[in-house]
Amino acid sequence: MIVYEMKNRSRTEITNTMLESARTGATKTKMMYKAYLSYTQLMEYLEYLQQNDLLTYEAGTQLYRPTEKGFRFLKISDELSEMTLFTNSKNYDV
Repeated sequence: MIVYEMKNRSRTEITNTMLESARTGATKTKMMYKAYLSYTQLMEYLEYLQQNDLLTYEAGTQLYRPTEKGFRFLKISDELSEMTLFTNSKNYDV
């Protein structure tokens, strides 16, 4: 049996996961499963992301997609991840 350890995630981590899952368009269900959120949590985050102009809803396709600001968020988040990976890979002697 495989047991997954769930750690407490920051709002930034959840935002990043949701925007990443919606990069090419995503339904509520897809984002909910990718971000490991309950439906109630998902609805709170969707409201938060839309209010902050990070995510938009296309009524015709019923898909959520990142806005220009959302894509900037993802780009900056990726750059920060690369920086921390590089920093964490160095051997620091104190």
